This record gives sequence, structure tokens and C-alpha cells, in this order.
Amino acid sequence: MEVKKDILWRVYLGFLGLGVFGFLILGKAFYTQRIEGSYWKSMGDSLHTKILDLDAERGTIYSEDGSMLSTSLPQFDIYIDFGADGLRAKAGKNFKENIDSLSIALAGLFNDKTSATYKKELTQAYKEKERYYLLHKKVSFEDYKQLREFPLVRLGRNKSGFIAEVKTKRLNPFGELGFRTIGLYRENSKLVGLERSFDSVLRGTTGKRLVRYVAGGVMMPVEGFEVEPENGDDVYTTLDVNIQDITERALMRTMTTNEALEGTCIVMEVATGKIKAIANLGRTKDGTYFETDNYALRTSEPGSTVKLVTLLAALEDKHVTINDNIAIHGGRWNLNGRTIVDDHHGPEVTSIKAAFTQSSNVAMSKLAYQYYTKDPKEYYKHLKALHLTAKTGIELNEEFSPLIRNPNKVKPKNWHPQTLASWGFGYELMVSPLQMLMVYNAVANNGKMMKPYLLNEIKSYGTAIRKNEPVVLNEAIASESTIKQLQECLAAVCTEGTAKKQFETAPYKAAGKTGTAKVNDGKYKYRDGVYQSAFAGYFPAEAPKYSIIVVVKNKPHAANYYGGSVAAPVFREIADHLYKYSQEQQPYQLPAIADSMLYTFNGMKKELQVIALQFGFNYADQLAGNWRRSYLKNNSVQPMSAEAKEKLVPDVKGMGLKDALYVMETAGVKVKVTGKGRINNQSIAAGTPVAKGQEIMLYLN
Repeated sequence: MEVKKDILWRVYLGFLGLGVFGFLILGKAFYTQRIEGSYWKSMGDSLHTKILDLDAERGTIYSEDGSMLSTSLPQFDIYIDFGADGLRAKAGKNFKENIDSLSIALAGLFNDKTSATYKKELTQAYKEKERYYLLHKKVSFEDYKQLREFPLVRLGRNKSGFIAEVKTKRLNPFGELGFRTIGLYRENSKLVGLERSFDSVLRGTTGKRLVRYVAGGVMMPVEGFEVEPENGDDVYTTLDVNIQDITERALMRTMTTNEALEGTCIVMEVATGKIKAIANLGRTKDGTYFETDNYALRTSEPGSTVKLVTLLAALEDKHVTINDNIAIHGGRWNLNGRTIVDDHHGPEVTSIKAAFTQSSNVAMSKLAYQYYTKDPKEYYKHLKALHLTAKTGIELNEEFSPLIRNPNKVKPKNWHPQTLASWGFGYELMVSPLQMLMVYNAVANNGKMMKPYLLNEIKSYGTAIRKNEPVVLNEAIASESTIKQLQECLAAVCTEGTAKKQFETAPYKAAGKTGTAKVNDGKYKYRDGVYQSAFAGYFPAEAPKYSIIVVVKNKPHAANYYGGSVAAPVFREIADHLYKYSQEQQPYQLPAIADSMLYTFNGMKKELQVIALQFGFNYADQLAGNWRRSYLKNNSVQPMSAEAKEKLVPDVKGMGLKDALYVMETAGVKVKVTGKGRINNQSIAAGTPVAKGQEIMLYLN
């Protein structure tokens, strides 16, 4: 019995010991989890590392003159590592000696907290040894430059613990100007325009950074383990900021006046094919307009602007000349049960030139039907030669493919003979405004067809690594005789045809073609009464500089929808501005009049001396001071004395405002100013005698 009791007692003590041991284990686990948990978690996190991508600085998109159209501005997220060895060395001497002045500087820079609040928060973070304390996000480059000079921060990263993470913000300096063509870069958003087309060029090469996790799951860079990103290259376009602005304003005016649904306008340089401007406007639900799509690249039935192609084919194939007559039956023609009508009642018979200038649907459909129905491939070959059967290849990914039935791929029994009649005046085929402009530009360029393009060059750190040159698609789209006849007809449209009203007061000669077409685009049917107004042409007609196309889709049942009254005014407004600008850029030439006449100049002494030397003029000077009002007489430049009896209004165009004010006030003229930049124009012509109390308006751009 005693033995049995001893055994039971030992078993009891064993179980008791196990219980105490288990209790101690559970207690230790509880203590570790609850009391030391945060410490061990931070230690565990610190053992985890990760490699992060570092985005390169995205390249800039420029206009042809070097204006920034889309660029990246650096922004900085500022953190502080309060566990940095240098910051905590010598009992935190650096921190303690600089915290007051640093807090005052931060409060002054960011203006979001008092210096006392900054000191309190930073001191608390220092005590807690926060490893990645967020000080401020999205700090601008200018503010960051100031921050780097602040107390403590200027000691460097190791001694201050300050860490700057660089991020970029994409910005279009000109706002919505050319928005759809240029595009706007946004993370996790679909790119459009040039931002999309040249994304691989602009984005550069991604870098790498090793980070480790610190307390709270925050990532901290590991010093010395970083591969710097390689910045993107810069894209220089053919766009002109001034022409783009003029184009958008002109298009906006006609869109709002007519409450139109959508519209586009393209300006091309005739000799090269450079696109100087593309404007696109779509009406939003609230009635405002925005660049919702690139309508310049979308296809539609072009209507009467394609009559140029029909006339070209008939002339080039020697079927007619523009002086031949054609029966238009008063403007109504019945074709196998289908009636083709003109927009106005016409004569029974008229010349082909007159039919074109008055935009006769009957005449153009008859030309196509009469001469090409038996062999539609002959008409199609002209469409192909004019590059209307394929994309233009412009550097924008949103370009639509044209839709034109190829008679070479259609069985004769499936080919409808009335298709040619429809082609003749712009139906049953879909092309883009850019394609049509390319054709008109070729006629303006005496038959040489240029490929439209937007890219001038790509530069890497200022060095050109790719350059674009003008590309000739077709040396001669037609014979010289055909081109001259087409040019004559296009000019006549603006002097005696459907665009006469718009150009009869123009100081230059224009050439072009109006277009009005019913819309059938899936959303709208022909019966819905939606019309597309267009005008395509070039100017000056005798020596074309620019070609322009305007296409506007009007609201249903609009009272005004003709190409001559909706689209042509946009062309006219743009052309007026460009013509005026070109005249202002002409170098000044002295008129061929007697040497006894005086020619006045304004400028600084050294500048006038250099000019006189270059042109071989003698320069006499006995006056003190730097600025001169000088005159030219008998091949000699002499400064005007202050006692000169007649003061003349000086020419200050091209000067900065400060210089212009000095010159005008010296001449006794009171100045008013509008705009920004340099002087673009002045309300009183140079050389006009200055009247007492004379006022002048200076226009800056």
C-alpha cells in the first residue's frame, strides 16, 4: 500500500509539473504576442526586402518652335528616417540643435502648420525612432530647392535623415490646346494622341530600387542598392502653337453658333505635308465643347469635296475638258428609278467648270456614271493613286481605314452600276478629312502629293537621334494640264461659285470646294436630317502656302448646314490670320523714293552702328546717352536731336515691353498695352507724325 501511494504521489507531482510548465509556456507566448508583438513584427518586417521599379522621367513633346506641349514636372514626397545613425549620433546633437529653426522654416514654406506644431510632431517622431516619417507629399521643385537649404536638411541625408522620393506630374502647358492630338499621360489611363504613338520613346527605361519593410509595413530604400532610370527622349512635332490656337478658336466659333454636334479642322503646309494644326471639337451633354475624339482621322461619306476626284479622273482620262458642256436637266436626273438632285434649280445645259463651281450633283454623278460604269476599275485606280484606299500613315494610332468597295475584288454580278454615280458626288465611300486634305494639298502643290506628318525629330539629351523629312507619295497625281484645270475650277468656286460670299472681301485669293452631305453613320440615318458641312482648299491661290479642310456635323434639322456658310467661314478666319501674320513677317524694305526723304529708326547706339556698317551707311554721332532716334538721309545715318521739330511714331514691333515703353515715351506717345510677351502690332503705323496727347495701343502676343 505504501508503495502504491508513493507511485500515485509521483504521478500527481509529474502532472502538476507539466501543468506549471505548460502554464509558463502559455504565459510566455501571451507575453511575446501581446507585450513584445510589435517589436518582433517590426524585426520580422525588416528582414523582408523587395525590388521596386523606378519610373523614368517622361520625355517632353514640343511644337516646331520649341514650345512645350506636354511635359513632366518633378514632385517630391519628403520622408524622415529618425533612426538614421548620423541623426542620432552624439545623443542627437544635430536634431536638437536644428529643430527650432527647422520648424520655423517648414512652417514658412508650407504654411499649413505653426512652427510649434512642427516642433512637437517632429520631436515625438524622433523619440519613437520612426523610420519613414512622412513630412510632406507633392512638394514642387521650387519648394524642394528651398527645403534642401533648410537647417538640418542641408547636412545631407545621413546626418539629417531626410529622404526625397521623386515623382512626376504630366502637364500640358497650353491646357486643352490640341489636346486630342497631343494627348495627356495619366497613370492607369488609356493614352491617346502623340503620347500614345510615341509612348515607347517618351517613357524611357525603368530603374530599380531595393527597399526593406520597417515598422507598420512601410517600405524604406536600402542605400547603395539602386539602378537609376534612364529618362525618355523628347519629341519635336510639326505643330505650330499660334496656328493651333487660331484654328481652335475659329472652329469653336462656328460650332457654338450652329450648335453643331462635332467638327474638325486641319492645317497643312503645302510644300512639305507638315501638319501645323489639328482641332477637334465634340458637343458634350451639357452643351459645351471638348476634344472628345480625333474626328480628323474618322471616316465618313465626304459629299461634294470628293467631286474634285471625279473631275480629276474625267480630265486625266481625256473624257472632257472644263470648257465642255454637260446636260444637268435643270438640276434633276432620273437614273434607273433613282433621282439625283442639285441643291438649287439650274439650267438644262452648263459648262463643266460652272457645274463644279456651283457644286452640281447631277453633273459629277453623270461624269462618273457615263465614263466609268462599264469599267469601274478605271475610276478606282484614281482613288488608289490618290491614296484614298489606305490610311495616310500619320503618326497617330487612332486613324480609321477608308471603306471603298474594290471592283477588282467584286464579282460583276454583285457590282451595282449606280455605285459609280454615288461615288461621283461623294456617297457609298468613306474617307477621312485628312485623306481629302491630302488630295487638295497635292493640287495646290502642282500635282505633287506629300505624305502628311506630325513628327519633326526625336532628341535624346538635346541630340537628334531621328529626323523626319518630307515624303513624296506621288510625284504627279495628274498631268500638268489636268492640274491647271483643277486649280482654275477651285479658284472659281471662291470667286463666282458656292464660296463666293465668303471670299469676295478677302485680301488674298483662295481656292477650294464646298461640301454638304447627308449623314448616315450608324447613329444617324439619312432620314434624320443631319448634314455634314465641309470646305477644303488652299491659299493664296497663286502661290499656295497652306491647305485647310473643315468638316462639321450639324445638329438634326439645322436651319444652316451648307458647306459655304458653316465650314467656309472657319477656313476664312484661319486664312485671314495667317495671311496677316505672313505680311507682318515680311522684311522691311526702303521705298524707292528720293534721298531727300527721311527714314526714322529707333534702337540702341551700338545696334544702329552695326546695322549701318552692314548696309554700308555712314554713321555720324555727337550725342550722349545710349538710345537713339536716328534718320537716314543721303546714305548717312544720323541721330535726331531732342530739338527735332516733327516727332514720328516709332516702330516697336518685335520689342519687349520695357524697351517699347521707353521708345514710345521718348517720342512723346502715351501707351496702352494688351496681352503678354513681345510687341506683335501697334494701333498707329510707324512714321505717323505724333500729335499732342497722342495715345497708342500696343498688342503683345
